[in-house]
Amino acid sequence: MTLSIIVSVITGIFAGYFFIPDVFVPYMDTFATIALNIIIFLVGIDVGLNKGIFKDLKKHGNFLLLIPASIIIGSLVGGLLTGWIFHIPANISLAIASGFGWYSLSGILLTNLHSAEIGTIAFLTNVFRELITVVSIPIIAKYLNAYSTIAPAGATSMDSTLPIISKYTSPEIVVIAFFNGALLSALVPILVPFFYSL
Repeated sequence: MTLSIIVSVITGIFAGYFFIPDVFVPYMDTFATIALNIIIFLVGIDVGLNKGIFKDLKKHGNFLLLIPASIIIGSLVGGLLTGWIFHIPANISLAIASGFGWYSLSGILLTNLHSAEIGTIAFLTNVFRELITVVSIPIIAKYLNAYSTIAPAGATSMDSTLPIISKYTSPEIVVIAFFNGALLSALVPILVPFFYSL
């Protein structure tokens, strides 16, 4: 699966550079959204077919909040360390890190709050987070545990990386991943401006 994802990305880059006419560019986001929604719909069907999954989730209780809390802390600590290495002020590095993988929103927010340069850094940081997630989920699922696959995904665990999490884990993990992604996505527009204003 990992190899097929990498090949797909490289093939897509090659096709976009050499073959796809520019007239399709304005519609690419729409095509990607439709494809992603179809995949998420199919994952939802798979989860819905497992009738006892929501009863099983009740036994996790506060554990459902521990996963996003750990991801938030890890992302912010990573952002601070990276900011220190590259001499970026702490408030800006924290704001970038609190994008949690949601590259489009965090990039726009920081472009408006600070500059196009910082917005671009936020955009690329979160794009690379998602790409690393796509490649690392199969490895994490195999050598660590299923719950750990949610961590690199961050906010994307409810949409773009959910199908990969679904493939390499269980329906129970998929529901937790969706909950995690929804919670982190809701926090991005709050935490990015908050940390920037410090």
